[in-house]
Amino acid sequence: MTHRIRRSLLACAAAAVGLLAAPAPAQERFPSRQVTILVGFAPGGGGDISARFIADFLRERWKVPVVVENRPGAGATIAAGQLARSRPDGYTVALATTSPFTVAPNFQSVPYDAAKDFTYLFQFLVSAQPLFVRSDSPHRTWQDFVAWARANPGRLNWSTAATNGGPHIATEAAFRHLGVSGTYVPYKGGADAITALLGGQIDALVAAEFPPFVASGQVRLLVESGPDKLPDFPGLPTYKELGYPLSVPIFYGIAAPAGVPAEVIAVWEEAAQEMMKTPGFRELMGKLKSTGAYQGHREFSATLATVQREMARLIPALGFKRNP
Repeated sequence: MTHRIRRSLLACAAAAVGLLAAPAPAQERFPSRQVTILVGFAPGGGGDISARFIADFLRERWKVPVVVENRPGAGATIAAGQLARSRPDGYTVALATTSPFTVAPNFQSVPYDAAKDFTYLFQFLVSAQPLFVRSDSPHRTWQDFVAWARANPGRLNWSTAATNGGPHIATEAAFRHLGVSGTYVPYKGGADAITALLGGQIDALVAAEFPPFVASGQVRLLVESGPDKLPDFPGLPTYKELGYPLSVPIFYGIAAPAGVPAEVIAVWEEAAQEMMKTPGFRELMGKLKSTGAYQGHREFSATLATVQREMARLIPALGFKRNP
C-alpha cells in the first residue's frame, strides 16, 4: 500500500470517527411555531369564545402565533375529521366537545374513530345547555311549554347549537317521553341558532350561548338539559331531576391527533392548569355561566372512553336510528 493511499484511508477513518462523535441535531422544542385550534362551530358561540380565550392566553405564554380556524358543520364532525388527518405533533388541535367525540358517531358516518384517532389533552369547562325561548313567548314555564306543544302537535320548531349533540338527543328523548312532536331545524352553531330564535324562525333553542341574552332580557330559560343545577338559576329544573331518559353533561376540552408525544402532552397540560388560575378564566366562566372542571390527559381520556361506551349503549336503546 503506498504512502498516499494509507494517508487517504486514515483521513477517511478520522472523518468517520468525527461524524460518530458529533452531537445529534437538537430536537425542536414544543412550541416553536404556529399553533392552530380548530373549532367545529361558527364564530360567536360559546365554544368559539372559549377557543379564542385559550388562543389569546397561549399566544402570550408561548410567544408563538396561535390561530383559531372555524370549520362548522355536520355537528362539528368536519373539524374533528380534519384533526384526525393532521400531524400528531401538538401544533394542530381542536376544541373537543360532546357532540363530535361521543354522540354524533352513533348517528352518522364520520371520517374518524373517536376512540382511536385522537389524543385527548385536557378538559377545562363543563357547560350549561338550557332550553330557552324569547322573552315575549307565552310560555313562562317548562310546564307551559310542554302543555302547548302537546296541544299543538307538529307546530313546534326548535334547534340546538350542534346537530346530533348531547343536548339534541337528550331533548329528543325528553320530547318522546312527554309525547311532544315538533320539527328540528339544524344550524351551524349556537350564534346562528340564537339569531333564528330572536328572529322568530324557531320557537325554542337548547344552547350554551344564553347568558348575554338573559342579561339583556331577550330570552327566558325554561329547563336545563344537563344533569346539574345551574348555580345562578337554582329554580330551573333539569332533565335529570324531572326523570327524563337522558341528560348528557356537556364538556369543553382540547383534543389532538392520536400519537402526540408525552412531552408535548405535558406542555399542554401545564398551560391549561396555569390558564385556569387566571382572573380571565374566572371571567370566562362567568360569561358562559359554566363551571371550571380540569381533567388532564389520562383522566379526560378515561372519562371520554366511559361516555363513548355509554352513548353507544343508550342511543340505540332509546330508539334512535343511524342516518343511512
